[in-house]
Amino acid sequence: MKVYNTDKGIVAQLEEQYFLAPAIDWDKFVNRDDISTNAPSEIRGWQSITKDVFATYSLRPPIGTQEVWAAGVTYLRSRDARMEESKDSGGDTFYDKVYEAERPEIFFKSTPHRVVTTNNNVRIRKDSSWNVPEPELTLFITSAGKITGYTIGNDMSSRSIEGENPLYLPQAKSYDGSTSIGPCIYFPERPIPAETEIAIEITRGEKTMFVASIAINRMKRRHDELVGFLYRECSFPTGCFLMTGTGIVPANDFTLASGDVITITIDHIGTLVNTVE
Repeated sequence: MKVYNTDKGIVAQLEEQYFLAPAIDWDKFVNRDDISTNAPSEIRGWQSITKDVFATYSLRPPIGTQEVWAAGVTYLRSRDARMEESKDSGGDTFYDKVYEAERPEIFFKSTPHRVVTTNNNVRIRKDSSWNVPEPELTLFITSAGKITGYTIGNDMSSRSIEGENPLYLPQAKSYDGSTSIGPCIYFPERPIPAETEIAIEITRGEKTMFVASIAINRMKRRHDELVGFLYRECSFPTGCFLMTGTGIVPANDFTLASGDVITITIDHIGTLVNTVE
C-alpha cells in the first residue's frame, strides 16, 4: 500500500487501484501501528479514481506535523567520505569512532515546512562551496516507536561546512530546501527486503554527472537499533521520519550546481526527482 499527500487530499494506492480519501486528518491516518493490516479495508470504501485522474493531482510532501531526523555514518562509504572531508580540521577521527561505537550518530534534520517532495526544488547553501545529495531509505515510525512505512529521502549536505568543523553539522544539514522526501509512504505488510536497492543519477543538461546504487543490507546499523536510540528520550506525538544514512557519496571533485537534476529510486517505493535551485 502506498499513501500520497496531494492537493485533493490523501490518495491511497492498492496495487494498481487508486482511492481518494474523504476529509480525514493526515497525522491520524498515518500514525497507526495497524495501518498495513487494517487500513486497506477502509480504503476500499473511499472514492475510486483512475490513474489518469490521479496524475492530474499535485503531490505534496508526505508529511504532516512530523519531524525529520537522520542517522549518519551508517555505511562504510559514508564513514570514509566524512573522514576525508574533515581531515584538515582534525575532525576525521570522530567519524571513525562513531562508525564502531555502540551509540549511532543521530541528528535533527528538518521541520515540516522545510521539506519538499518530488518535482520540487532543493537548495544548496550560498555559503557552501561543496554540496552533494545523499539518497537514503527513510523510515516512518509511529508515536509508539513502530516502523510501519518507508519513503525516499534526499538529505542535501554542505560538505565544505561540515568538513571545516564537525560542530557545524546543523548548518551543513538543516536549512530551507535541504530535505526532500516522497513521493509517497510505502506501508508494506512485512519489513522492506534487505536486498532492496537505492539508486541515484545526477544529470546536468543532457550529461550524466554521477550514477550509483547500493543495497540497504550494506548498512552497519539495524533499523530498529537506530529507532531505539532516537526514541530513548524523545517523544513524537504524530510519529517521526528517520533518514537511515547513505552509502553513496560522489567523488571529492564533484559538487552540485544550479539546474542539476537528482533522481533517486528505491525498489518498492518509487522515484524522487528534485532540481537544484
